[in-house]
Amino acid sequence: MVQLYNLHPFGSQQVVPCKQEPELFCCGRDALLVACAPGACRVEVFAVGRSELCEPLGSFNTLGRVLRMAYSEAGDYVVTIEEKNKALFLRAYMNWRCLSSGSSRVCVRMLGHNPHASYPEASKEQMSIIEMPLSDPPLCFSCCPLRGDLLVACKNKLVLFSLKQLVVSQDLSLLDFELSLILHVQNVTPEEVAFCAGYVALTVELEVLILKLESSEKVARGTGPHGCEYVVKEKVVNDGVLEEANSSQQPDSDDFVICQQPMELLGEESKLCGIPVTLESTGLVGENPHFQMRYVLYRRFAPDLSSFVFSSEEARLHSLQLLPMYETGSSVKAEGRETAKRELLSLFCFFSLPHVGYLYAVGNLVELISTYQYSEKSRQAVLTPQFLHVITSNNLQCFTVRCSAAAARDEDPYIDTTLKACPPALLDVCTLRMQLFIGLKAISHFKNHIIVLTKAEAEDLTEKKKSSRRLLSRKTDNQPRVPPEFEPGWNLYIVSTTSTLQLYREMVDYSKIYENVRTESCIHLLSEAHLLVRTALMDPDLKESEEREDLLMAFRESCALLGDCYSRFDTKDFHLTLPYYKMSGLSVTEILKRVDLSSEDEAHKYGKGFIFYLQHALYEDTDEELSEDLAAKVLRIFYLAEPNQMPHIICSPCTKNVCPKMAMDYLQKVEEVVPSVVVKLCKASLALKMGDQDRCQKELDSYAELMQVCGFIVEPRLLRQQIKGQIIPTELALHLRETRPGFLVASVLALHENSKMELEEADSYIKMLSAKDEDAVPQLLVDFWEALLVACFQEEVVRELQFKLASQYVRRLCKKQLPDTKPLKTTEDLINSCGHYGLIFPWITFMMSLAPPAEQNFSEDLSKLQSLLCSPHIDITSILPFLETLPEETVSGLSIHILCNTRLGQYETAIERLLERCPAAVVPYAQHELKDEHQALWWQKLLPELCRRTRHAGDNYPVLLSSLKETLSVLAMELELRDFLNVLPKDGNAAFFLPHLLQCSRRRQVT
Repeated sequence: MVQLYNLHPFGSQQVVPCKQEPELFCCGRDALLVACAPGACRVEVFAVGRSELCEPLGSFNTLGRVLRMAYSEAGDYVVTIEEKNKALFLRAYMNWRCLSSGSSRVCVRMLGHNPHASYPEASKEQMSIIEMPLSDPPLCFSCCPLRGDLLVACKNKLVLFSLKQLVVSQDLSLLDFELSLILHVQNVTPEEVAFCAGYVALTVELEVLILKLESSEKVARGTGPHGCEYVVKEKVVNDGVLEEANSSQQPDSDDFVICQQPMELLGEESKLCGIPVTLESTGLVGENPHFQMRYVLYRRFAPDLSSFVFSSEEARLHSLQLLPMYETGSSVKAEGRETAKRELLSLFCFFSLPHVGYLYAVGNLVELISTYQYSEKSRQAVLTPQFLHVITSNNLQCFTVRCSAAAARDEDPYIDTTLKACPPALLDVCTLRMQLFIGLKAISHFKNHIIVLTKAEAEDLTEKKKSSRRLLSRKTDNQPRVPPEFEPGWNLYIVSTTSTLQLYREMVDYSKIYENVRTESCIHLLSEAHLLVRTALMDPDLKESEEREDLLMAFRESCALLGDCYSRFDTKDFHLTLPYYKMSGLSVTEILKRVDLSSEDEAHKYGKGFIFYLQHALYEDTDEELSEDLAAKVLRIFYLAEPNQMPHIICSPCTKNVCPKMAMDYLQKVEEVVPSVVVKLCKASLALKMGDQDRCQKELDSYAELMQVCGFIVEPRLLRQQIKGQIIPTELALHLRETRPGFLVASVLALHENSKMELEEADSYIKMLSAKDEDAVPQLLVDFWEALLVACFQEEVVRELQFKLASQYVRRLCKKQLPDTKPLKTTEDLINSCGHYGLIFPWITFMMSLAPPAEQNFSEDLSKLQSLLCSPHIDITSILPFLETLPEETVSGLSIHILCNTRLGQYETAIERLLERCPAAVVPYAQHELKDEHQALWWQKLLPELCRRTRHAGDNYPVLLSSLKETLSVLAMELELRDFLNVLPKDGNAAFFLPHLLQCSRRRQVT
């Protein structure tokens, strides 16, 4: 369905002062090039886009009659197909602008010939004409807007010329072409072609085919050393049914008109179209890039047989175009001017039948976006990022397009979220204007200008004279006025399109007509206005300027207007209120003021979209605070519309200024209807704000702690609020820290486990709860780490927690610092509930029994550290730097170092340290650690060390001697008699070792 609005996209118009009748025209940046009618062999150039519109800039001669002409932005050249003596020539005019400066130098050369000879010294100011010979006559062509490459269509083939830059001298470089690729399309004579970014589109009567060329380093295996063939001869698809391609042979008879069925094939399916295409790469192997090809789209139409008279000439496709949209990067300087670096974002293809036009997206996703129904038979159409302009015999029509909507989704696939939105690309087509012109023949566009050619017949001229509205008459310098009966019936007009902002204002004003009458029409027109501004902002030529700022303001305003519509109207897309209001940049206060809040008695007064937005806006952590009156009105709104959301609304930072007593009254009423633990917790929070701690405690005692933890998960803002990006504890959290610290830690842990709070946020939050410095670590935070270690199963988090806990235990042991509060869990609690805390080894317990009483004051931190290091799941190397700071002079410090040596496999070092500092513990250590593959250390390390140390009398002599006897007893039980004798020291006293020898001998006899 086409929406018709009587808007004014066309502004002023001026007549181009052509001296001869124009036949073809095209725009080149700020210039209009007009090819004169047959016999003139001339192209006139006029200024466009300046204050002095239509000023003649010069002209240049052509070889013959110009049949086709186009301008390429990339390379700044004009290409033509010219006819002379019934022969067709393909020519490219380079550096044609120098003619406007008065230069008359022209050089003509053939493609592939030495270009350096055509440019003698100091000859920059000359036009160069490149003639490109072809084996078959050229039919049509297309220039790539990105690279400037030229695609030429001949019978049964397409020829690709690549644009390249040649360096003639140090101060002079010029552009040239190189034959790169030939596409052989069997049994097809293209009528129109379009080429952009490797995409090739062609039409043949009622068929359109789009291909994608991609350069490849590897030669595709195909029909030859330089080729790659894509042929589907066996089967084609007709309306979903596979048929033999050869079965399409029709009887030769003039009595029948054979019409094939319509067909649409997208993506890979388009290979089944039955049109074979062969790629022939030119040049030597390794010199030119090789190409691969894939099919993108194929569509075939059925002719219109509604009338008895059928003319195939009138039913052909026309106006084939490929429209690119870019994502802009940094600015670069090219050809003496600063331009935006263009990278292709999306690509669109347009083609038209006489009464219907089709717009496809052919980039990332191939789909039909819009279908355009014309009121009359069309002659030609041009597509721009903002509009589609179509000419009929007497009308210039302007339609809106959806390219920016599709491009926005290509740029950001997640644009339709709670933060961003964009009108859909499949909106109903909108006709903005139908402007009357007499005898329209051709149309082109350049930025914000539309160029139309009119050639009126005799009867049209009569009507023109009678019309009350006269167009501007054409004037010719220094010529007498032509009598009216001999007035020529042609004119070339430059129609300036209305500025984006002016047309946007008109569309917004127009939409107000439908505000209270037709909801869909109001939203549709505002969506058109939004897309109009969005498209203008995507223009790569738009620079940072006052115009851009005005467009951004209009964009935000359009978002606010769309938000207003979706908030008021009862539509299925009411949820779009949220993203559009977000993109508008308006605060909650400003949006509330846009809505009439005077009548508060009607619960159904506020639309679903408004409630949806307000609920989500108040759920977010923002720094905005509503006034007391607005906060009270918000509570009233939700009490009437969504009473179950009242606790969440009261916990919002926006309603911070609400009266606690009024909020408590609302909650009391809500609780009578919808009781919940969140309501109880919210009432407890409000009681604290009112200074009533007894009532707060009463509300907290209403539910079990586990249920209250679940309530905090549902509404975490009861415990924490975010102000300027920083998490701040609430009054309720401070109260729980004093009265129920264990419950508070469990609640924070639950928030973290349910992704309501990150680990770093939880650490900062607990530090703020404890009112400690940034570097200080309160015991409550250690309690949280211990509780999290018990519950956590993520290896990375576990390693981080082990590192934090170990470093904190060591820090307090080194500073002899006691916890600021009583720990919530003992070492036994942690060992019994967590595998990350291991049982303390017996030899450590024995060592600690030897420690003086002064070290017992810090036994809790020490035992937790020892238990943590005894766990098999800890990486000792990660915390070793902290452990090295612990002194060895004390028994507790020594136990930690010995434990580290053991966990690192340094048993010999551990034995030496024990013999040196605590020999009484060496045997318990050996009995626990020297087993299995380490058992040999009993006789290889421990026995020799004990024997050596017992030879010298000292304070530790009794302990060492006892340890030696115990060691010999173990050896006597573990070794054979011969092995036992071998490990005994050679200078030992036999009487000393005799009992152990007898014990070893008896064990041998028993076994």
